[in-house]
Amino acid sequence: MLLICAAVVSCSPYRKMSRIRSGEVAMTLSVADEKPLEEDDEDEELVIDSIRGTLSGEPIIMNAIKDSETGEMVATDVINASKVTARFRNVAERAGYVSVSFDVTVPASMSDSEWQLKILPLMMIQQDTLPLDALYVTGEKYRADQIRGYERYKAFLASIITDTTDFIRIRQLEIFLERHYPETYAMKTDSSFVPAPMAENVFGVTQREALIHYSKHLKWKMNERRKSRKDMMFDKYVKDPIISEGIRLDTVMASSDGDFIYRYIHTFRSRPGLKRVTVSLDGKLYERGECIHEFPFPEDLTFYISSLSGLMDDRPKYRMYVLERVVYDNTKALIDFHQGSAEVDTTLGDNASELQRIRRCIGDVVSREEFELDSLVIVASCSPEGTYVANRRLSAERSESVRKFISEDVPDEWQGRLKASELPENWQQLEKLVANDSVIGADAKKRILDVMSDRSDPDMTELRLSHMPEYRHMREKLYPQLRSVRFDFFMHRVGMQKDTVHTTELDTVYMSGIEAMREMDYKKAVTILRPYDDYNAALAFMSADYNHSALDVLNRLDDADPKVCYLMAMVLSRLEQHEEAMKYYRLCLAYDPYMRHRANLDPEMHLLVRQDGYENE
Repeated sequence: MLLICAAVVSCSPYRKMSRIRSGEVAMTLSVADEKPLEEDDEDEELVIDSIRGTLSGEPIIMNAIKDSETGEMVATDVINASKVTARFRNVAERAGYVSVSFDVTVPASMSDSEWQLKILPLMMIQQDTLPLDALYVTGEKYRADQIRGYERYKAFLASIITDTTDFIRIRQLEIFLERHYPETYAMKTDSSFVPAPMAENVFGVTQREALIHYSKHLKWKMNERRKSRKDMMFDKYVKDPIISEGIRLDTVMASSDGDFIYRYIHTFRSRPGLKRVTVSLDGKLYERGECIHEFPFPEDLTFYISSLSGLMDDRPKYRMYVLERVVYDNTKALIDFHQGSAEVDTTLGDNASELQRIRRCIGDVVSREEFELDSLVIVASCSPEGTYVANRRLSAERSESVRKFISEDVPDEWQGRLKASELPENWQQLEKLVANDSVIGADAKKRILDVMSDRSDPDMTELRLSHMPEYRHMREKLYPQLRSVRFDFFMHRVGMQKDTVHTTELDTVYMSGIEAMREMDYKKAVTILRPYDDYNAALAFMSADYNHSALDVLNRLDDADPKVCYLMAMVLSRLEQHEEAMKYYRLCLAYDPYMRHRANLDPEMHLLVRQDGYENE
């Protein structure tokens, strides 16, 4: 009997609690074992443990794998879970995301039917501490008490009266109305709609008093009191609500025969410059809804993050370009003139804003010390209306008029560099406008362009156009765009003697692609670096997980570069061409043995080398 009593005491919650508080028993945190399944492991029996205990009465299913050596029951997410003593692991950033996995182990002696263990994993990322989804390990009796609390609260809610007729003595009221108000009583079975004034006439004040008299006021007050106490009664009956959001797992343990091991996998968006993350656990033990113990943090796990951006060639890239001594630029202004007039009218149309824009252009040219203006040629053009001779005279007058107008904005020493020229009828521009017009049909465009192709006699060409159905549209919409003034700036670079000089400048576009790689914006990096078809372009493709495109670029690069060989090995491994991948990995080490250490940092390369057995050579 004494032995039986001692055994009972040793297995009691009190004894368990003593061991937990002394630190003899504690949950552990370990990196997940990534050893692949062996062939014999595939036939392991899958054990399903069904525990009833939810509000709906449906079972909570806990799937477990029975370990062939220890006999422990391992949670669904666990594949060959085992305790690993290593406190760190290298993980790879892929397409901007990082995935870490670790095992949370709860010893069997920490489980009890009357307890609930709440485990909150915490991840430290740079300066931030982020809580991950919690794990709940609940005892069967603890969950039964939770459900019992919900049932008691449900019974309380059922005691709240929702039918208002329960507060009236209906039979006594009907007898009263039948005796004293037979007309009103006759409406008992009448379902027709009665307007408010008529209802007021039917149900007079005396009848209201009768309704109040036959009401159960005390019962109504008690019911209102129940309504006001709903929140308080919920807290009273439901000591510890069953949480359904923000948790990774809530499982009910029917027994504590073996350790509980959960494989926790978390994927998150990486950050620029992120080298490592740390994972720790915060745990609390509950009994009857009250916290009875807070666990100290188990030893942290550290995950070192390997990013392909570490292989990036970030040396400045320059591009060659030809510097011309003579520089040409031009701009066009739509300056309106009155019909047949060459006078510049700043109040007409958009002339004021157009001329102001031209002043700013001239000011910019004058202020640039590296250029000197050789000449500014002002060319006014007209639409084909009127005779060619008249248009040539008019365009020349308009050019001269504009030249005089803008001469006020040019330094005195540059006055002689202002030239006026004319373009009587801008037929080339008219051809472009017709070709790009969205109103004129394709057949009509062909006919119009055929007519304009012969401009030996411009006046005859204009006459032939005037007889076409589309002429009105052309005259109203296209011709005004031909009445413009073009400003041609002819400049040269100060101090430059040769006509051309070949020089280099930093390729800012390429460097923006490098910066996008650093910021892990791989899609942007691919867009920028794709045309360069070089090592960094291949790296951008691999970082974005576009492996076939990366392989296509790498095939055109020099495989005497150890980094190129390394990327070839990695991308071929991703494409499951393992033999070819190992050939390039060996070639990489032949060029640069240090790359062996890099392979240890990249989990996918480390796995390839380990499977091949090359790491022991």
